[in-house]
Amino acid sequence: MSRMSRIRRRLPRLTGPQAVVMSVAGVLCGGAVATALTGRTGIATALLALLVGTVLAGLMLLFRRLARVQKAGLAAQRDLRTTVEEMQRRLVAAVERERLTAGDRHLELAEAIARVKQVTDRKAGSAQVLGLPREFEATVQLFQGFTPRAPMPSSGDFALNPTDLLELLHLIRTRQPRLVLELGSGTSSVWIAYALEKSGGRLVSLDHDGGYAARTRAALAAHGLSEIAVVRDAPLTPCAIDGRDYPWYDPEALADLHDIDFVLIDGPPAATGADARYPAMHMIEKRLADRATIVFDDAGRADEQAAMAAWTERFTGLTREGELLGRHAVLAFARPPAMAAARA
Repeated sequence: MSRMSRIRRRLPRLTGPQAVVMSVAGVLCGGAVATALTGRTGIATALLALLVGTVLAGLMLLFRRLARVQKAGLAAQRDLRTTVEEMQRRLVAAVERERLTAGDRHLELAEAIARVKQVTDRKAGSAQVLGLPREFEATVQLFQGFTPRAPMPSSGDFALNPTDLLELLHLIRTRQPRLVLELGSGTSSVWIAYALEKSGGRLVSLDHDGGYAARTRAALAAHGLSEIAVVRDAPLTPCAIDGRDYPWYDPEALADLHDIDFVLIDGPPAATGADARYPAMHMIEKRLADRATIVFDDAGRADEQAAMAAWTERFTGLTREGELLGRHAVLAFARPPAMAAARA
């Protein structure tokens, strides 16, 4: 390839100002040579001066371009440094969140293990001791299904134990209720709200103990579940059923509830009197959806067994599904078509 061909291949790469400067420099150089050869030294000197000026102007343009490139490079470095620092901050924050979450779970498991040790130290009955592995397994499964956003309240004692919670949440996941009514509030309220957050349901809990209701509301708020679940103060008031007064939740707390399709009966506590939970079906039957699930806690106690036997005999469409592994019994309610049509 000839020298001229190489020059022609490179010329199109020049910018406009560069081409102008080179053209002017070439013309001035040629003019200076021509005038010098013809003896016009003055003109040749002037042309050389113009050539020097043109070269200086070209150098100034080059320096300005280099300065702009350098400035752009510095700006890019600053942007890159800012981006890297932001990524580092986000990474540190993410690691910190995971660390805190792991710490919370470790604390909850440590508390569960401590409760197990307390039971063992008290030389609890053989049935309780044999049930400990099941409760521990249920605890692990509970935390595998959900990632709490704050430390969970304790289970067991007066609250539902892990096995009962696991079975209860399985029912909620499989039956997808839209409105859950919980009689009594506490640890179960938080777990139910997490399950309903996934399925799009809503929870209303009644509690006769104002202090306990306030603690449950605070726990729901700490977990960001106040839009999913609400705890209503419902002091115990006399409710007349078949000529007998029973202390039960104030019916006004239920006044705006309709089409309840899932009920957890975990109150009032037995300490409030005999047959404490017997009024429940009488008070909520008209507020149930045409199909509903009713979970009865502490189903093995004599009062609860008597209540379920009386309900299934009295309320058409109410049947027992059976017992779960824990303390729960499950009842299915299906309003007969004629009654459903009259209700509509």
